[in-house]
Amino acid sequence: MKKIAFCGAAGNGISPLEQIMIKKGYEVYGSDRSFDEGKDNDRRQALESVGLKIIPQDGSGITPDMECVYASAALDESNPDIKAARRYNIPVKSRSDLLEEIFHTYPKGIAVGGTAGKTTTTAMIGYVLDVLGQKPTMINGGMLCNYSQNPGLQNYLYNDGETCVIEADESDGSIKKYHPYIGLVNNISHDHTSIEKLVEYFSTFASHVTHALVINYDCPRARELNSPVKKFTYSIGNDNADLTAKDVKAIENGIEYKLDGQTFHLNLIGKFNVSNALAAISACMMLGLDKFAAARALEGFNGVKVRLEKIGSHNGVTVYNDFAHNPSKIEASLQALKDHPGRIIAMYQPHTPFSAVNTGDEVADAVAKVLAPEDIMIMQEIYELTEKDVGITSANIINRIKENGHKNALFLPHKDDTREFIKENVRPGDRVVIMGAHDNSLADFSRELLQVV
Repeated sequence: MKKIAFCGAAGNGISPLEQIMIKKGYEVYGSDRSFDEGKDNDRRQALESVGLKIIPQDGSGITPDMECVYASAALDESNPDIKAARRYNIPVKSRSDLLEEIFHTYPKGIAVGGTAGKTTTTAMIGYVLDVLGQKPTMINGGMLCNYSQNPGLQNYLYNDGETCVIEADESDGSIKKYHPYIGLVNNISHDHTSIEKLVEYFSTFASHVTHALVINYDCPRARELNSPVKKFTYSIGNDNADLTAKDVKAIENGIEYKLDGQTFHLNLIGKFNVSNALAAISACMMLGLDKFAAARALEGFNGVKVRLEKIGSHNGVTVYNDFAHNPSKIEASLQALKDHPGRIIAMYQPHTPFSAVNTGDEVADAVAKVLAPEDIMIMQEIYELTEKDVGITSANIINRIKENGHKNALFLPHKDDTREFIKENVRPGDRVVIMGAHDNSLADFSRELLQVV
């Protein structure tokens, strides 16, 4: 049996690959600093339950008989496991290298790109193909709520069909590696790197598509992409697109839309989720599936965890947890909540190295534009993935929000401060949303808040 190891095993991007390689018959080992620190125990237990062998991230678990060590993009050559692999002349590859290898073994690969919505769209496509009997493999960065009964972590499907659906990441430029049968671009907006770099990444991606390129017509930058194959566009309200949703409106616990005269609904809130649904339906159409069958299947889709996920309600207060961490995502999530009645109490925790530094002003603009005077915006101190001084604090962004006209904004550095403020100020009818990425404890924090409101 071939042995491989993953360094950064708890990550959303690496964990589905670990589980798939176990399914393929490999002996799979994994290390993570959070496991060594006693954190993320639920993830550890879930991965161990499907056969991952946990090793400490100190190099001791890397043995000469391993075929390869796959490392998270967040790690560098100073990592003890990578050092050990180099010492034994074991190849060290990235997560995206393995994803590329797996993806290109399928004749009908669907790669989903975009700076917002790609996790949900990937999940939607995988779910629809599964419901419609296509036996897809799906590799995602988020947990599918519909498969919560499955063992392990629910961020993948593994089947013996012809189709593999992946979330193609632009943050490290790896989206340029893929040559999909169907490529999809939801949008191109400021995140991770400069707009110029992002346009370059997505342009290269579009040029690699071999069958059909699906484009969000409502995004001007995406609309300008060129491809050597057929382009198929979707839109909310614009008849110039190939597939158009109309009469989009918020309903209780969801959203409704019309597609060619037929009415459909989603068990998700937010106009942006209708756009995600159109993207998924379009991709399925490019595989030859019926658009109405795909839309009907999506009525059973329950979303992805931490993507504007409803944690629950207590004493008339509803709590959400959301992965939103760039200006467009934050604006879309807040606008989705504003489509429903009730005051909003929002907390956003930015992270380094990029989101806090390069998009802080844009976040401030988005928040001030969407929130009403009675809504409350809270920011915690920056969650640092690196120890480098970034030269900015969340307090700077809060001050900018106030300068933009939204005075009900507070800098509360720590979770304890936020918890106490919400406990003392929340009232029936409020919606509380906790936003941020990479800090896995935010999900637990959201659940804790539900108990104190």
